[in-house]
Amino acid sequence: MNRNHIGMLAESRAGHDKGQIYVIIKEDEEYVYLSDGRLRPLDKLKKKNRKHIQLIYKPIQEMIENLQNDKELRNEEIKRAIRLFQKERLEEQSGIGGKRNVKS
Repeated sequence: MNRNHIGMLAESRAGHDKGQIYVIIKEDEEYVYLSDGRLRPLDKLKKKNRKHIQLIYKPIQEMIENLQNDKELRNEEIKRAIRLFQKERLEEQSGIGGKRNVKS
C-alpha cells in the first residue's frame, strides 16, 4: 500500500475535529501529521491516527513538490489550498458551474 500521501488533502473522520480539512505534512507507519494553516499551523501539527482520516484524492502539486524538496511551506498556502478545495466542493454540491438537474 502506498504510504506517500504528503501534500494531499485529508478530512478528519473521528474526534472533535470531525469534518475538518487538513493537508498531510508528515507521516509515519501509524500516524499522519496535519496542518490547516490556521488552528493547526505548521509549527503545531495535528497528530492523527491514519484510521481516523479520509484521503481526498486531489493532490496539490505545488505543495507536494515543496514538501518533497524541503522548500519552505507557508501557512497561507495551506489555508488557500483548503479554501479553494472547499469552494470547489460547494460548487459541485450546489450545481454551480457544472451540470444541473433541471426538471421540465
